Amino acid sequence: MTLYALDAIDDAATATRELLWPFDLGRWLRLVVVVFFLGGAAGNSGLAPFQFSGSAPSGFESAPTPSGSPEMALPGGTELAVIGAIVGVIALLVLGFLLVGSVMEFVFVESLREEQVRVRAYWSRYWGQGLRLFGFRLVLALLSLGVVVGIFAAALGPYFLGFGGAPLAFILLAIPVFVLLSVVSGLLGGFTTMFIVPVMLLEDRGLLSAWRRFWPTLRTQWKQYAAYAVVGWVLQLAAGIAASVAVGFAAVVAGIPLGIVGLVGIGLLGVAEIVGGIVIAIAAVLFGLVVLALVLLVGVPVQAYLRYHALFVLGDTDAAFDVIPERRRAVRE
Repeated sequence: MTLYALDAIDDAATATRELLWPFDLGRWLRLVVVVFFLGGAAGNSGLAPFQFSGSAPSGFESAPTPSGSPEMALPGGTELAVIGAIVGVIALLVLGFLLVGSVMEFVFVESLREEQVRVRAYWSRYWGQGLRLFGFRLVLALLSLGVVVGIFAAALGPYFLGFGGAPLAFILLAIPVFVLLSVVSGLLGGFTTMFIVPVMLLEDRGLLSAWRRFWPTLRTQWKQYAAYAVVGWVLQLAAGIAASVAVGFAAVVAGIPLGIVGLVGIGLLGVAEIVGGIVIAIAAVLFGLVVLALVLLVGVPVQAYLRYHALFVLGDTDAAFDVIPERRRAVRE
């Protein structure tokens, strides 16, 4: 049986090369803007390790607080208001970034389809569908978080309530649930981005309608999409490693002159502290901007390749969903 995910590896590389070369500065800069927001919408989240503290061992008691010694003051109303405002602003910024990233998914696919990048025009055309995608991603994230919190509450609640038990054993039992949750949410979110977004764009559908339209193809061609899930994961891993190496090497090269400037700033600290601090700050900011620019520049061909690969697979499994028919014919002929 022919596996479309394998056939599309070389086709996606050819399509990416035809899109990006010969080099066009304006096209690359517009794609850099799109990829910047795609990186934020596609970010991965992980679980931080939880640490638990038990009661003090027998024979060891906590020392009493000396009379008159200051105690830790709880934050007052003003401090809580400031903290709440900061958290609220950060949450709004994150949600805004994710919303823009959801619309940019359609801008990116339309750019690959038309082989022309018109951010404002495509934004005006697809902002409504991007809003639906944002809502889906938000609901999926909240549901996943709710399941994680529920698992930990069920596993560790008896321990913290004083009913005894072994927290480590509960955590070990919860690990397979976390793995299953990660796989299911990852596949659902990834397939929505890679396959449902093109269907929404191609047939002017809402998200749920596009899923209903795509579901018969997924059900009948499940082997092809299972192969895509494996091949796509390998390609993303390989692309991530290659991009990290390229960015790391370029960052070292760019960091040499900026490092020299930083050393000059350090030398000035003993003579003119303010001037030295400014020089160090400028060198650090410039280095950060250089690294960000390198990440985005490398991300343009990586994102284009991965998305082309998915579009080739989608069109091979069902010709009605072929978003790039002209590019497909040009590549394969």
